[in-house]
Amino acid sequence: MLWINIRYLVFLVWIFSLIKYFTSMKYILTFCVMLLLGISGGSAQNSLSTGNEVVDVIMSRRSVRKYLDKPVEHDKLETIVRCGINAPSGMNGQPWVVRVVENQKLISDITEVFKKYNAEMVRNDKNFKNMFRNAPNVICVCTPSKGGGDLDAGMLGENMMLAAKSLGLGTCCLGGPVRFLLSNEEAGFFIRSLDIPEGYKLNYIIAVGYPDEVPNAKKRDESKVKFIK
Repeated sequence: MLWINIRYLVFLVWIFSLIKYFTSMKYILTFCVMLLLGISGGSAQNSLSTGNEVVDVIMSRRSVRKYLDKPVEHDKLETIVRCGINAPSGMNGQPWVVRVVENQKLISDITEVFKKYNAEMVRNDKNFKNMFRNAPNVICVCTPSKGGGDLDAGMLGENMMLAAKSLGLGTCCLGGPVRFLLSNEEAGFFIRSLDIPEGYKLNYIIAVGYPDEVPNAKKRDESKVKFIK
């Protein structure tokens, strides 16, 4: 009788070990699936490759708002800007001026001014490092002061953001920092450092850096598209 009880206990222990093993495997498999979905864009719809590299880059590009503390290499920034200025423009007018900020002290100095006037916002953001979504580099795009060139500059910006994505970098188009830079007198040194030629004004800024997050894809409203046949 004692021998039978011992065998029964061993059998129970074996059963519980199997349950524990398969439960662990379930969580491991779940984690792997989530990781794969996250790397590819966070949705099943965008996790499937089309076999076309350009289309895949377009469909997987997301706005990144968390970056690693690692400046982008100069040659990659050059590639990004070269792709940008090869965007189409009306009558090849190229109505833009581009300034790429690699100077970390300049970014740090202007951030100190920003913190002075946005203390509460900075205090509430435990991850705050700089006013450009913590990106280590920024690309400033300028357009004619008298107006025009916005459409062309938009295509320039999209080219740059897609090029950055293809190089393993994240980007985010920023408007808030521009409003601050143009409205605050103490921020004048940053604008002057860009050496913007007369007749142009700062239009928007692109934050660029190595991503520290994998944002999920947001739903697109395909009902706004109609094919006229």
